[in-house]
Amino acid sequence: MAADRLQLQRFELKYVVPERIALQVRQFVSAYLDTDEYGATMPNLSYPVHSLYLDSDDLYTYRCTINGIKNRYKLRLRYYNEKPESPVFFEIKRRSNATISKMRGGVRRSSAGPIIAGQLPTPDDMLSKEPKQFYAIQKFCELMMAIHAKPISHVFYMREAWISTADNSVRVTMDREVLCEPDPTARLSTTMINPVRPFGDEVILELKFTTRFPDWFKELVRCFGLTQCGAAKYAEGIELTGSHNMMRAFAFDGESAPVKLSASGNDTKRIQKLSAGKVETITK
Repeated sequence: MAADRLQLQRFELKYVVPERIALQVRQFVSAYLDTDEYGATMPNLSYPVHSLYLDSDDLYTYRCTINGIKNRYKLRLRYYNEKPESPVFFEIKRRSNATISKMRGGVRRSSAGPIIAGQLPTPDDMLSKEPKQFYAIQKFCELMMAIHAKPISHVFYMREAWISTADNSVRVTMDREVLCEPDPTARLSTTMINPVRPFGDEVILELKFTTRFPDWFKELVRCFGLTQCGAAKYAEGIELTGSHNMMRAFAFDGESAPVKLSASGNDTKRIQKLSAGKVETITK
């Protein structure tokens, strides 16, 4: 397994830009950073990212975000495909004023469901014997149980990442094709049924740094006339979908792909299968 390049504590600035600007930013950034190893051989230098967000019945973490609470957190599971041997990462993302911090621990895919259901992890569930990863999942479970959090939303995007290999102090990411839909299950599927696109064809550009704001970041912002903004995928997805729709349950059609009941009781006809590098539309 490749080294974990997670920035445990950092500052991050977000911008929403059109694709033409994103391509120019790529060219600019390539003079300072290297392509992330996961995207280096992928189409458009991007790899798929799936996140299952957990929240309370009254959407506590979502409300903290839209109300601008300075000290808040999100609970999510991050995964990249459906392979049985692939890891699932339990992540806590906190914001304290302008600082972002993360804790995460990886588990075997088969262990994710029981942990969400309230079972504390055992050493056999873990991918790593590092105490900090075990502690991260214990903390995740503590926060989850405190607000009675459960699976709420599936968020997908294609990520292009650029990193400083020397010290991991600087990272630039560009997220495309952001999709979001309700998902009250723990199936950790890459299939989406009828997602919304909270950012349309726009690209979410994030500048991430752990210490001083690099001088060349300032030049990048100036050259492209960037305007900082909020771009919370989970929150924007709920805004577009409607919080009431986020709470609707799914019905499952036997062993086939999940189908969502519409107001008329008819099954939706379009299912989107998200695979590495593309969105494939499957019609029933």
